[in-house]
Amino acid sequence: MNDVTDGKNFGVNFYGSEKLPDSTQLVAQFQKIVDNRFARWIVTRMTGQKEFEHILGVFAKVEEPKTVREIAQAKVIEAALKRAMKTFKVDNLDLVREALKERYVRKGVALTLRSVAKYGITRPQVFDAPLMIVWNLTKQCNLSCKHCYANAGPKNPDELTLEEKLKVIDILDEAGVTMIAFSGGEPLMSRDFWKVAEYASMKGMFTSIATNGTLLTKSVVDRLAQIGIRYVEISLDSADPAIHNEFRGQPRAWERTVEGIKNVVEKGVFDNAIATTATHYNYNRIGEMVDLAVSLKVRRFIVFNFVPTGRGKEIINEDLTPQERESLLDFLYTKWQSKVGPDIFSTSPEYSRIGINRVLEGTGKTYAPTHFASLETDSSGIAMAEFIGGCGAGRIYAAIEDNGDLEPCVFLPIKAGNVLKDNFKELWNKAKILTDLRSRENLKGACATCPFKYSCGGCRARAYGYYGDYLESDPGCVINQKAYEEIVLKFDRIEKEETGNENLAVVPSN
Repeated sequence: MNDVTDGKNFGVNFYGSEKLPDSTQLVAQFQKIVDNRFARWIVTRMTGQKEFEHILGVFAKVEEPKTVREIAQAKVIEAALKRAMKTFKVDNLDLVREALKERYVRKGVALTLRSVAKYGITRPQVFDAPLMIVWNLTKQCNLSCKHCYANAGPKNPDELTLEEKLKVIDILDEAGVTMIAFSGGEPLMSRDFWKVAEYASMKGMFTSIATNGTLLTKSVVDRLAQIGIRYVEISLDSADPAIHNEFRGQPRAWERTVEGIKNVVEKGVFDNAIATTATHYNYNRIGEMVDLAVSLKVRRFIVFNFVPTGRGKEIINEDLTPQERESLLDFLYTKWQSKVGPDIFSTSPEYSRIGINRVLEGTGKTYAPTHFASLETDSSGIAMAEFIGGCGAGRIYAAIEDNGDLEPCVFLPIKAGNVLKDNFKELWNKAKILTDLRSRENLKGACATCPFKYSCGGCRARAYGYYGDYLESDPGCVINQKAYEEIVLKFDRIEKEETGNENLAVVPSN
């Protein structure tokens, strides 16, 4: 694949231009739903997030209508949903009604309806508020990981107070945010975590935690269940304790983390995952990690893209080459389709392209248009990937720092504003970096011409980490082999100039 150097060639080389998914018919189908009289009525009469949520609750028969008008509105929702179900070839309205009994599902559906009403159908879909927020609740951490994007360690003196954190939840709830993932640092080191997470759960949000796992004793796991945490993601970077402990900077970190994973799985109430960051520390032994995930009976195994930000800048030479990443993603997809155990995802948006290609070839039935969801389909359903859209930074999700700063992604540390100091809705709708990221027409280089730009879009954080430009091409994709080689030479030259060591190599051989 070394000869793949431009987007147009890339599409043909991978599956031929005649097999490229045509999304125009799906757009037309969606547009019929949006433009029909029911949708227009919804747009003009039901503009508030809370009103949408309530009427969906009436439809699901978990909330009582307060007026005759609300009964009529629920009927309109039912009619609109039936039209949408026909498009998606879903025929069981009772399953939809059952799903809508969950408050977070109603939040998500209400936000989606509002977004389509406001923006129409876009590729990928633009949302009127982030569907998900990753909140770095604190900088405190008990480990010293080599790749830490947050430079975690001691508590930041500017960290929000408990009262301010609860106010942030109110703001996000009002906007329609559906999911909150608490991260850090290590969120379990924050005394405020428990009250803030419980408050978010009470608001009907889907709450999750990303943790290094070392503090997940049985009592802590019990308490997570009590406050309504639904998903627990635990970082583990190697099946070899010595490698993990060296990478994480603490002896016995591996042993404590594995014990934490066992406690979470044994509890039996959480969706859960092992999260691994792929670098040269573990690239050749990811298969062992999959085997460990199977043996520990986790539900998901997620391989994170390495992004040179935070402390990660110091180990940029441990990043994978485009060919290594391609081989890894192909290996992960093959393992996933063999149904060896957990669902297997990657935060690399190129993973969507791997799945699309396999479905079109007939060698796969599932693809992951984003790193937290999958679709089982044939080639007729591939066009959906362009609406879900791969990288969701600033479009479908955003990040909040411990001081309230809003960023498009935890790996893309560019401040858009502050949730408490600025109007959140205005920030989301008008901040330049967020609006830039929402249109794939703004992309540069190979990503601009790639036929997968709507379903993948490249990792914007990696583009920024390498080029200082979040709209540049993702240097981790095989489409960008030449650009990657050029930038490796650039970093190699800079490092040699800074250290005077002529023997340095940016990408070591394995």
